Amino acid sequence: MGRRNSEPNTILSQRLVLPLVCFASCGLAYTLLSAVFGNSRGGVSEFGRLVEDGAAAESGGGCCRGIGNLELWGAAVKWGSEFKFNDSRGCCGACKAMCSGKDGPCLCDTWVFCGDRKVCGSKFGECWLKKQKDSIAPERQEGLPPGEMVGWTSGLIFGKGEGIIGLETEYGTLHIKLLADCAPHSVAYIIELLALHHCAGCQFYRAESRGQSWDSEGNHIENVAFGPPYALIQGTLEVQGTPFNKLPVEDCPTLRRGSVAWIGSGPEFFISLADHSEWKHEYTVFGSVLPEDMHIAEKITTLPTIPDVWNNVNVTVLEKPVPLMLRRIQKSHEDEI
Repeated sequence: MGRRNSEPNTILSQRLVLPLVCFASCGLAYTLLSAVFGNSRGGVSEFGRLVEDGAAAESGGGCCRGIGNLELWGAAVKWGSEFKFNDSRGCCGACKAMCSGKDGPCLCDTWVFCGDRKVCGSKFGECWLKKQKDSIAPERQEGLPPGEMVGWTSGLIFGKGEGIIGLETEYGTLHIKLLADCAPHSVAYIIELLALHHCAGCQFYRAESRGQSWDSEGNHIENVAFGPPYALIQGTLEVQGTPFNKLPVEDCPTLRRGSVAWIGSGPEFFISLADHSEWKHEYTVFGSVLPEDMHIAEKITTLPTIPDVWNNVNVTVLEKPVPLMLRRIQKSHEDEI
């Protein structure tokens, strides 16, 4: 087996030489990637602080994406009947305020917001903050008739050491921090794959080193071409025998060393071995490899390859694809992201 179907690979190879395509199509509403919550509020009460943090999120800053028509359950840490916002970003921001990342797991890892006036009725604006028993396998409302609207939008927040999964290969395990607040649909798909307990057909099939274009930290070397080689390993996360539904475009930040991103709407994906500002905001990034594991990705680029040409672009394909296995990380891994 070599690369998968030609369409996703053609898309990537085109974008390697035409990085400005589709710039305007992705993530314009959420281009600011750093949180804006203040750290000092004097004598403000906890409730008041959460409201302030939520209000700050409503006005901008950081990813706060959720999935509509979804009600996640879990133990309530803030009751929505007494806690309301104008939109889901405020609710998400309040949850993030309980997740500083300095003292271990988040006190809140789930936010649920009722934002459909017609469906929600008197519950409109309610923001429920919750804590899951298992944040990588969140509880959700079951038993709804097909097509019934619930009015709720839900999202996950992964704190320090949480939301980390492993891409297991024969050369080592790549620990990946999932970005649930930026790419919730993508992360939901990964969680579905974990529940299958196998990933038949998942593999890396293309590998290209940093070459002479990027240094060991992923910085582009001045006055040198942006490849080839293109500093990436590419593969697929489609399970044989399981239908795949295209994923929506989500947050598309500038690609950095370690970024894990879809090609188009998936299931083809790649891990960037360098900073790729030249590709602009074209790819949904749903995770990031922990820095201490990047040597495994680099190792894969040293395996025997075969030169190929995709849409007039020179690429290198692995002689022998590297199978992947997704697995849960049971014990908290040191999170440096």
